[in-house]
Amino acid sequence: MAYLPLSTANLPDPAINPAQGSSPTDYFNTVLWTGDDVVGRSITGVGFQPDFSWVKCRNTARNHGFWDAVRGAGYFLSSNLTDAETDRTTAGLTSFISDGFTVGAGSEVNNTGETYVGWNWKANGSGVSNTDGSITSTVSANTESGFSIVTYTGVSGGGTVGHGLGAKPSCIIVKNRSQADNWWIWHQGMESSGENGEDYLFFTTAASADDGYQYLANNSTTFTPQGTSKLMQDGGNFVAYCWSEIENFSKFGSYTGNGNADGSFVYTGFRPAFVLIKRTNAASNWLMYDTKRNTYNLVNYKLFADTSTAENVSDPAGVSISSNNIDILSNGFKHRNADSWTNQSGDTYIYMAFAENPFKYSNAR
Repeated sequence: MAYLPLSTANLPDPAINPAQGSSPTDYFNTVLWTGDDVVGRSITGVGFQPDFSWVKCRNTARNHGFWDAVRGAGYFLSSNLTDAETDRTTAGLTSFISDGFTVGAGSEVNNTGETYVGWNWKANGSGVSNTDGSITSTVSANTESGFSIVTYTGVSGGGTVGHGLGAKPSCIIVKNRSQADNWWIWHQGMESSGENGEDYLFFTTAASADDGYQYLANNSTTFTPQGTSKLMQDGGNFVAYCWSEIENFSKFGSYTGNGNADGSFVYTGFRPAFVLIKRTNAASNWLMYDTKRNTYNLVNYKLFADTSTAENVSDPAGVSISSNNIDILSNGFKHRNADSWTNQSGDTYIYMAFAENPFKYSNAR
């Protein structure tokens, strides 16, 4: 039997392989800019035409903005609001272009002197009709990166909805566009962390997981919003963002905190470009980290998916900004505080992470 030396060079080639001209940044990338109130301004540097852009002002308390190519650029939803979809076609993200997007002069995207971050995912354009489920959906799916955007209309009595991933989703985020309601989030990490597999989390609250409803029976072609009109209101217009885990590119997992400043290490199999963390057994905010706002360790520039709070001020609950920090490593991330929102002893947490580089090609920061 032949043996190879212990070396990252001898690891299997990832499906998204920089050595063969395919990079994680072809499917997920982060951009930064400073606002100038210029209507029609192009924000570039994404590296591809995004289909879903999540935008947040950094230095001022502003709402998060969700913009996607299936609902149509200009139609605004926010992770920290329960509001129905609104038309911001002149004051928001106004179009998707080959290397990014254009913006108006709205406060969520382009106020003069304010700084912004945009996290961008590639799906597959404005979407096509999908009849895999009993309810016809419109789906923009990228099976290489495991991401799809789905819109559907609720039907009395429920049904199944095609998601286009060709694999069982690892995370699904659903919002009723037609009326004020929570964002309903299912994440596979709640099963492995000891939470009931049918639990929900909500972007619009720091609350712990709620097992008061059945959620999603899902498989490689469809998901089934069960047991609640919140996800299948008759005639309601819904959007769902769906991800399936892709080795060396994305990870949707869970971990248990160790309550130590030499904190828990979370293995992802790649150097993350973006990490989102939420405690599931008790209330805490959704913490967001990335490697464009922090270009070296310690990673301490945090934003919060459930609030409009600015970066680099006290956390929403008044906790010092010096807490809940992490290091980004070549194969995962490591906690550098013993704080309750990310690393309290015995508490359970879920996370979603997207790659900057697969471990085989990663260097330390």
